[in-house]
Amino acid sequence: MKKYILKRLAMSVLTLLLIVFVLFVLVRIMPGNPFPSERMSAEQIANKRAELGLDDPILVQFGRYMANLAHGDFGKGTSLYYGAPIKTVLGQCISNSFRIGGLAILLGTAVGLLLGITAALNRGRFLDGFCTVFSIVGVCVPGYVFLIFLQYYFSYKMSIFPYFFDSSRFLHSSVLPAISLSLFTMSTVARFTRNEMVEVMDSDYVHLAESKGMYGSNLVFKHILRNALIPIVTVLAPLVVDLLTGALVVEKIYGINGIGKLMVDAIAGEGVDYNYVLALGILYSALYIGIMLVVDVLYGVLDPRIRVAGKAGGDA
Repeated sequence: MKKYILKRLAMSVLTLLLIVFVLFVLVRIMPGNPFPSERMSAEQIANKRAELGLDDPILVQFGRYMANLAHGDFGKGTSLYYGAPIKTVLGQCISNSFRIGGLAILLGTAVGLLLGITAALNRGRFLDGFCTVFSIVGVCVPGYVFLIFLQYYFSYKMSIFPYFFDSSRFLHSSVLPAISLSLFTMSTVARFTRNEMVEVMDSDYVHLAESKGMYGSNLVFKHILRNALIPIVTVLAPLVVDLLTGALVVEKIYGINGIGKLMVDAIAGEGVDYNYVLALGILYSALYIGIMLVVDVLYGVLDPRIRVAGKAGGDA
């Protein structure tokens, strides 16, 4: 298991380094001006480019950027939050997005698994149909539409929750966006759980276990659900990244100072702030690669045959 994890870790690090290089090059060759040209003269912009080393060869710029990145320094914004260290602004936004996204992940996964298991164990009955319809609606209705609905009834009509995000009442303000963000995850997990469990329930080894007198929760959790979890973990991984990094429209509508809103502001400001775009691109990539690394490890935990197959393939 240790060798399996180290191999996946090495591949993840190499992949991230390649992505950072590609992102850096793309951002540097992108047309446009990273400075607020309406407030700066051509001479001031030229002096600022020279000061930041933006006229140096691209490989020199990349080497300098990686040296700073190794110390956790993403640089400073060129137009957004001008002069403020990016890591300071990112830290505040990450805190908001991660906490709300974490609540959405827990809610969506827990309710989705419960709905999927209920539908699978009641195949062809009313509860199966109800869970299926719920899953379809949850996938089709965008999270921001559901958020507007929740705001209207629970904020405007009933005044239970604040209409906009209030950092001083974080938990109270996080309920509506967390529920709206969790809807898609909830529906997706429920649908995959139901389908995978039904497939596993029709397998020979489950019929064999039933013939030996194994029924109830012992059969469901020991044989059925465990073998159905691998595809569910696979589909859940990218959803976790989306929730942790915030939904652009949801954060904008609810006034959450999170990563999604920061990305919109960096692109749609007076000048496109390439340093923030690059930092956020690296953050998205690192999170996605990290989550997929966790998924690979979970594969090996849930099904040791995957490790054995990987070892055999490496030896071959």
